[in-house]
Amino acid sequence: MNKKKVSLKDIAEKAQVSTALVSYVLNGKEKESRVGHEIAAKIKAIAREFNYEPNYLAKSLRSGKTQTIGLIIADISNPFFANIARIVEDEAKKYGYTVIIGSSDEQAEKSWDLINVLLNRQVDGFIIVSSENTEEQIQYLIDKNVAFVLLDRHFPDLPTDFVSLDSHKAAFDAGAHLIEQGYRNIGLIAYKSRLFHMKERIRGYRDSLEAGQIAFQPEWLKEVAFHTVEEEIKAGIDDMLASDHRVDALIFATYRLAIAGLKYINSLGLKVPDDLAIVSFGQAEAFDLYYCPITYVLQPMEELGKTAVEILVSKLKNSNAEQQQILMQAQVMVRDSSRLKVPVA
Repeated sequence: MNKKKVSLKDIAEKAQVSTALVSYVLNGKEKESRVGHEIAAKIKAIAREFNYEPNYLAKSLRSGKTQTIGLIIADISNPFFANIARIVEDEAKKYGYTVIIGSSDEQAEKSWDLINVLLNRQVDGFIIVSSENTEEQIQYLIDKNVAFVLLDRHFPDLPTDFVSLDSHKAAFDAGAHLIEQGYRNIGLIAYKSRLFHMKERIRGYRDSLEAGQIAFQPEWLKEVAFHTVEEEIKAGIDDMLASDHRVDALIFATYRLAIAGLKYINSLGLKVPDDLAIVSFGQAEAFDLYYCPITYVLQPMEELGKTAVEILVSKLKNSNAEQQQILMQAQVMVRDSSRLKVPVA
């Protein structure tokens, strides 16, 4: 049996059942086909014994489907996106899909290359964490009737399915928390980007100051370029600290910004939160390992990843499925880095 490729017929003969029954079981359809638990277990055991490997090429030729999903994320080095990729991969497997992952490194050109490669691989659909200046790429997928779901980031002017965070509310809550803790000169370091979710984080931060009756100071907001983060963060923090309205708290709009910022704050000999309180987007173990555990905005990664897969699978089953646009809520996880401000005597 090991000298030739094992077929469904071989397994059926050994199990003394029909080939169709074997097909149902090995394609995960035993429940809907009402196959008994014992016979399903027997078929799976024989398949393992024979080292059976499905002929995906033949299957895709028959169905026109490859049972693959293309996942394009913005930055694989970011723990948030790395975890999202794992969640999407695990969830897709439950539906019988294999995920092919690519990272655009926040570059539109690389994103376009990935889309073309994955289209040539004939993926059934996409889940995309968009990078800046990729609106035309998304419109191309719409025009070509390619099934896709935008994850974490979306374009409000394009009619697409998406699953994202309510970034305005999340940033507003981060600012409101610091105000409640007694901080009044609150800065924000964000990316210099036209992406909607980043603009919403800036808007949420500014709205929290207005709601707390705090006059916004232009030097409190620093927008840094993705490829010169460390240099621009150093200059930005120096400017904030030298200001007539010196900041007493900082919000970082992403995990990567927080790591670069905390490194520089340490090098200045500043203590968190005595000299500078900190809140950051993007949960990671590093925040709990810091000498002063960092308050962070907890994003619902599991729900984001799983919901994106569910919507895409629904679209693949029914191309006329109603469009879904979902905003999820974050939660501020309070740690020592934003504890109650002690008034200066």
